[in-house]
Amino acid sequence: MGRFLKILTAALSVLTVVGGGGVFWGYSQFKGPGPLADGVTVIIKRGSGAKVIARDLHQAGVLSGPWVLRVAARMSAGGPLKVGEYAFAPAISPEGVLRALQSGNTVVRRVTFAEGLTTAEILSQLALTEGLIGIVTPVPAEGALLPETYHFSYGDKRQAIVGRMSASLRDQLADLWAKRAPGLPLDSPRDALILASIVEKETAKPAERPRIAQVFLNRLAKGMRLQSDPTVVYGLTKGQRPLSRPLTIADLKTPSPFNTYLIGGLPPSPICNPGSASLESVLRPAPSEELYFVADGTGGHVFAKTLKEHNLNVAKWRKIRPEPKNDRKKSQ
Repeated sequence: MGRFLKILTAALSVLTVVGGGGVFWGYSQFKGPGPLADGVTVIIKRGSGAKVIARDLHQAGVLSGPWVLRVAARMSAGGPLKVGEYAFAPAISPEGVLRALQSGNTVVRRVTFAEGLTTAEILSQLALTEGLIGIVTPVPAEGALLPETYHFSYGDKRQAIVGRMSASLRDQLADLWAKRAPGLPLDSPRDALILASIVEKETAKPAERPRIAQVFLNRLAKGMRLQSDPTVVYGLTKGQRPLSRPLTIADLKTPSPFNTYLIGGLPPSPICNPGSASLESVLRPAPSEELYFVADGTGGHVFAKTLKEHNLNVAKWRKIRPEPKNDRKKSQ
């Protein structure tokens, strides 16, 4: 209590308030509830001193007046007031405000990146995320970022978020590679990343990923082409935009380093930024001898071990959804 009396004694001398009763009145103002009726979030801008901060909080309705916080901040041994975004509860006292600003416990914001976004799409989302500052340079490579939810504070740099995404991807991939199933036809963690990006784009059903991954692994082991439509799409768009039309037979015949209808093995780089589940599905797939899959009309796929069985499945799919003459739907 002695420290607060010193603070308020100084305040009262500044305001030429005289008398012992005034000291205790000022102390009660410091400890007592403030005027805030509803919780509010206030951004304390970089470079703001105690005078400006107290004024801004008074104008925001957090404080009855600026003087108590100004004097308390000057006399307190709790450290300087820290900038950032703060959430103040209803009726918070000036003492509570001071402690919050000294603690630096700012509002935690979050941004969530969907699995399977390309790097261009992630950077576009980052550019539109409020509360972040700065630009990202250099542009990260495709597949170098792990999409998930990231927390940040107001004023953090976009480059810092990208750095965390990149580190998360490296750590996750290294951990999964060390625990990979034996005998996979993959030469390196990068091969696993490339294949995971294809699996990510092939299905929206999490339960299917390990099975689809095994189909592609079986094809790689047998020297078969992957024949993955998403790789063709990436060759056409380079991940800069969605393809706003169905793939055609002409697309499947268009030369590209990413067109797995024309090239053997894996494309030269990932075609998106896969999530943890797709990475795990490639390195710990569901064992099977299946070599083919095709859409089943419900958002999932039907699988086959032989080409004959697969062709029957394709015929069923075409009855459900007839193809335009020049179009070619997905059928691995």
